[in-house]
Amino acid sequence: MDAREAERLIAAAVPAGRGTWADLGAGDGTFTRALSARLGPGSRIYSVDRDARALKTLERAVAGLEAQVTTAVADLEKAFALPGVTDGALDGLLLANTLHFLRDAAGVLRRLATWLRPGGLAVVIEYDQRTRSRWVPYPIEASEVAALFASAGFAAPRVVARAPSAFGGELYVAAGAKG
Repeated sequence: MDAREAERLIAAAVPAGRGTWADLGAGDGTFTRALSARLGPGSRIYSVDRDARALKTLERAVAGLEAQVTTAVADLEKAFALPGVTDGALDGLLLANTLHFLRDAAGVLRRLATWLRPGGLAVVIEYDQRTRSRWVPYPIEASEVAALFASAGFAAPRVVARAPSAFGGELYVAAGAKG
């Protein structure tokens, strides 16, 4: 998937216009670039991944982006800080193909939600009806996403988009507001 495809995928979930978001599990930045295009000039994106090498690739690619991008190496399953981010500071969290790697997705989402302002959005992109594998060790089906969001203090999410995955199956995009 390239950044244009990623932008089309998140369009119904991420409001266009200036904002401060975190792309959690950013890898080399496909969705960071999509967020930048969606949010536009004056926006800020915190791109977080445990893979420092992937973030270095992202850092080389962000020079031409509309948004200001700050990278951080962190393991989402452990507590970490983002430079200058306090509770209630973010407009949104994007977790694209991320939660299925986390043993306690609900606990991680609950912890990350503290950074969101009231009404801030969590946008999750995951595989639907995918069996557990080395690449998707903790699958989260679309039918399970409402319980996941509720356990982390979010309003019921809506599945706003679906797309075929290059790796088989189907991706879904779910978005819900912090309660």
